[in-house]
Amino acid sequence: MAMDANSKVVVRLVGVVLLMGGLAWASVPLYDWFCRVTGFGGETSVATAGSDEILDKTIKIRFDASKARGFPWTFKPMQREMELKIGETGLAFYEAYNPTDHPIAGQSSYNVTPFEAGGFFTKIDCFCFTEQILQPGERVEMPVTFYVDPEIVTDRDAKYVHTITLSYTFYEIDMPEEEQAALDRGDETDNTLN
Repeated sequence: MAMDANSKVVVRLVGVVLLMGGLAWASVPLYDWFCRVTGFGGETSVATAGSDEILDKTIKIRFDASKARGFPWTFKPMQREMELKIGETGLAFYEAYNPTDHPIAGQSSYNVTPFEAGGFFTKIDCFCFTEQILQPGERVEMPVTFYVDPEIVTDRDAKYVHTITLSYTFYEIDMPEEEQAALDRGDETDNTLN
């Protein structure tokens, strides 16, 4: 059975719409993957252990903190900068405080500037890998363990980088289901006692 010209056009248009929808759906994960692999946009690398090589050359690391508008925590780096040998494992801390009378869940996003250094800044462990929940009045010190990959000194653009800034921005997220269920049970208990 042959299709007429109008049916062929409709089938092609539906195919184009489905293709465009699929590309739109896949664009965010593909872009995220691209940034992680290439360091584009200041995205950092992740490793399970420190570097095997430590150079005699040093690099300065600066630490920056901000928060989304309306996010009630205070959030700041506990040190403004440090100087490390390239390849040496560094440990820095950020401090967060919840001044409110209720628990708040937060997550941080991060980037590195200049962007060409992103692929060489390698995190071993970081508070940014998971959500954080602070109870009312709770103050925490959150660590980040990292190193700068020695290959930075041979990269065409990154070899001129002498200072790297690691920036975090905290924003509020929905309370995870388990914690929210515990809060709900606690609220019910408090209501029965009153």
